[in-house]
Amino acid sequence: MRHWRARPGPGLGFDLAATLGVMLLVAAGCGNPGNVDGDLTNDWGAMAPATGFEPAAGTCHLANFAATGPRATYEEVACSVQHRTETVHVGTYTGTAADAEQPPAETSTGARAAYRTCDEKTTAYVGAPWRTGRLWIGVTHPSPAAWSGGARWFRCDVVELDSIEDNGALVERQGSLRGALAAANSDLALGCYAIKLDDSGAIDTMPPAACSDKHNAEFTGVWDAPDDASYPKGDAAWEEFHDGCRTVVSAYTGVPDDKNLQYRTGVVSLPGNTDVWAQGDRGVRCYLWLDGAELTSSLKGKGATSLPVQYK
Repeated sequence: MRHWRARPGPGLGFDLAATLGVMLLVAAGCGNPGNVDGDLTNDWGAMAPATGFEPAAGTCHLANFAATGPRATYEEVACSVQHRTETVHVGTYTGTAADAEQPPAETSTGARAAYRTCDEKTTAYVGAPWRTGRLWIGVTHPSPAAWSGGARWFRCDVVELDSIEDNGALVERQGSLRGALAAANSDLALGCYAIKLDDSGAIDTMPPAACSDKHNAEFTGVWDAPDDASYPKGDAAWEEFHDGCRTVVSAYTGVPDDKNLQYRTGVVSLPGNTDVWAQGDRGVRCYLWLDGAELTSSLKGKGATSLPVQYK
């Protein structure tokens, strides 16, 4: 406490004793009330250590998918309202990936492991292999700033597309995708298509069609390309993929997987884009295709009579 010395100036009357008496009286009036010990901090609970932001699984978001997810762009909303993305799982980087100074590059071992986890978690979340529906997945990492602050999470997001086959656009949907493919009649499930060709004979458009309406193609399943397979470029590379999809077509239709299968039906093989291929996505969607045909029912399990040999 600072001590002041009374120094009355010229012409100023000053009663030091009276002044001290007042000061003592004021000081006495500042005593502690009942149940107060004068220590302002000894009864406070300890503050929890600061923690970084971490997203939550089973949540929906207004924002479009992004490979990096800073806190400022995190817009969580109820899945019952219109939204763009849904988080199915939040994982944690460990080991070498967690020790890095920057978030894992998309082609790194850590990022590929995260994509594989998201692949598996999304299938469990939607109730069936997610590639059998109009769905796409992505992995979101912390921003570099969050990573430097200790964030080590990765987020598995799923979105609905209006089409898988025709460079589909993201759908702003209402309702969660949890269990969305579990029902056999899910409106998200891939089915039959009416392929149209351009003037060069290549596939121009591939709009969906009810299998009871006229169509010439049908989704038959997913072929898992080998881990060491390269993204297909050129006829020879695509033929390997078509061979893989013929095996899927054979199992789906009940037609023998032999040398005659190529004369029974054509195939369409659709891997993901080069970005997800670099992350380890080896799932290839497979379709049977009968150019010029007008089918009006599914060929699932129909056997060899449904796909006769056209020529040898």
